[in-house]
Amino acid sequence: MIRPEMSQDNAKPRPLVRRRRLAAIAAALFLAAAFWPAAPALAAANEAEARAIFERFITAQNAHNADDVKALLWNSPATLLFARNIETRGRDAVADRFKTYYEGTWHLEPDMSKFHVAVISNEVMQVLVPIVFTRALPGKPPQQNTFLISQTYVRDADGWSVASIMPIANTELK
Repeated sequence: MIRPEMSQDNAKPRPLVRRRRLAAIAAALFLAAAFWPAAPALAAANEAEARAIFERFITAQNAHNADDVKALLWNSPATLLFARNIETRGRDAVADRFKTYYEGTWHLEPDMSKFHVAVISNEVMQVLVPIVFTRALPGKPPQQNTFLISQTYVRDADGWSVASIMPIANTELK
C-alpha cells in the first residue's frame, strides 16, 4: 500500500533490488538445471549399489560366514534384525544371532527378478525381495518358506551398510 506521504516514484522497486532478485532467480534456475538430470543417474547408481550389497549379504549368509555378514552391518546400536518375533539390536548381537542360525540348515534363494529398491535419500535406501529360506534346527528336517525381506541401507563415512532386516510372511508384491 502506498502511504500518502510517499510519491509514486518511491513505491517502485529500486533497480539494484530488481537486479538482485533476477540474479537470485537465475542462479536458482541454473542450479536446478545443472543438478536435475543427475537424479535419475544417482538413483540408478544407488540401485546398482543396493543390488551389490544385497548379493554380498546373500553370499555371506549361504557361506555361513558371520564375520562377512557383520562387516556388511551398520556399526550402530540401532542396527535391527526383527525375525521370528524377536527384536535383536546392535551389529554384534545381529551377527551372533545369524551364527545360531548357521548351526542348523540355512540357505537363502532370493528371487532377483522381483528385487525392488526405493531410494529414500542420498543416505538411505530400502530393498524388498522375496526369498525362499531353507532352514532347520540342527538334526531336524529342513523346511522351505518364502518371505519378503525388507532391508534398509544407510550410508555413513564408511559407505553403505545394512541397518535393518525384517522378513515379512506375505510375499505378494503388487
